[in-house]
Amino acid sequence: MLINNSWWDTVDLIATNSVGALISRFPSLIESHINKWSLDENIWLQRTAIIHQLKFKDKVNTALLTQYIEQSMGTKEFFLNKAIGWSLRQHSRVDPQWVINFVNDHPGLSNLSQKEALRLILK
Repeated sequence: MLINNSWWDTVDLIATNSVGALISRFPSLIESHINKWSLDENIWLQRTAIIHQLKFKDKVNTALLTQYIEQSMGTKEFFLNKAIGWSLRQHSRVDPQWVINFVNDHPGLSNLSQKEALRLILK
């Protein structure tokens, strides 16, 4: 469902609900699936890797989030840049200083990703 006839609405629902729940329950799937998806040429698998932690709140693995974002930085793909910003914005609800530092330390983030990441912080 993530790679056949995919679109953002389906992928986002699966990534944030089903994949996120599976990873919470079976973290070993990170190594066997999510890390591989983050490097896949399919943008929907990459997007899933980036956003699967959206509902984790203070349990977000920032090292993994950083890894997945850094692997996708420099892309011109709208749906990946939006996912990067969205994942950072969501984490800013829990740790705004971490997000500010991340954005400052990663000048290669797209303008879209930066804008989305800081939207709640700069209100």
